[in-house]
Amino acid sequence: MANRITHLFQIKYPIIQAGMVWNSGWRLASAASNAGILGLLGAGSMYPDVLQEHIRKCKKATQNPFGVNVPMLYPNIEEIMNIIIEEDVKIVFTSAGNPKTWTTWLQERGVLVIHVVSSLKFALKAQEAGVDGIVAEGFEAGGHNGRDETTTLTLIPLVKEKISIPLIAAGGIATGKAMLACMVLGADGVQIGSRFVASEESSAHIDFKKAVVEAKEGDTQLTLKELAPVRLIKNKFYDDVQELYKTNPSKDELKELLGRARAKRGMFEGDLEEGELEIGQISGLIHDIKPVEQIVKDLITEFETAKSNLHSL
Repeated sequence: MANRITHLFQIKYPIIQAGMVWNSGWRLASAASNAGILGLLGAGSMYPDVLQEHIRKCKKATQNPFGVNVPMLYPNIEEIMNIIIEEDVKIVFTSAGNPKTWTTWLQERGVLVIHVVSSLKFALKAQEAGVDGIVAEGFEAGGHNGRDETTTLTLIPLVKEKISIPLIAAGGIATGKAMLACMVLGADGVQIGSRFVASEESSAHIDFKKAVVEAKEGDTQLTLKELAPVRLIKNKFYDDVQELYKTNPSKDELKELLGRARAKRGMFEGDLEEGELEIGQISGLIHDIKPVEQIVKDLITEFETAKSNLHSL
């Protein structure tokens, strides 16, 4: 399956395991890399010293390439970037910020930079900033999301038409068939999040993993667009947000309800009532918790089968 993505990252399959907050620790990232895809550590939920520990453990657990996903709104961003260089990590996925801020600095130090976008406008800005590749993420995706609510089916061909650098599709992808569909639309590879949340190696709480497996169509919703749009499983916290909306709340009132550490409380600590349970729409198609190695094998088998069946259409 050699193509621009496998060549760029020196991996076997053009699949990236998303660097998700409270889910993507060293066990998940190293297992993904050992399975022939690119594993990512999720720095968004790690203090600098914790990230450094996870990088070092990941190095010991895999000889294959792995990277770090860094939301650029991170308060300790300079320390995080310096740790990445100090620990000789060669791949960084940036998100939630202006790619011009760190791209050149990282590339001058030998790091590949991939930027995550949710619209064609931001894809063009990322290409102008000189990034090595783009993740275009549709609004089906879990967690923080785009305001325009552009679906993956629409976003990938829109971006492909206008950019020349490698393109990775994300949002609503958990099967080999979806992977093939995205590549037919023009993607060079895919980034998968929700399917890897429900893996044995994910650092998510087992109760959250079970909630993902039990989720049905319509159980997730994009909300809190006034702050930062986020897709999550409907629970008591979600219901409280909807009740507050009936009063036409200010941003400050929404922030007060959200408070601090909601995502940690839900995904990492397993509070299914008051926590923020970030997951994608595709959770309705995830029915079990499996080892990463098996998830990757299933993805590739289904991809190859679907590809071989295309002639019948």
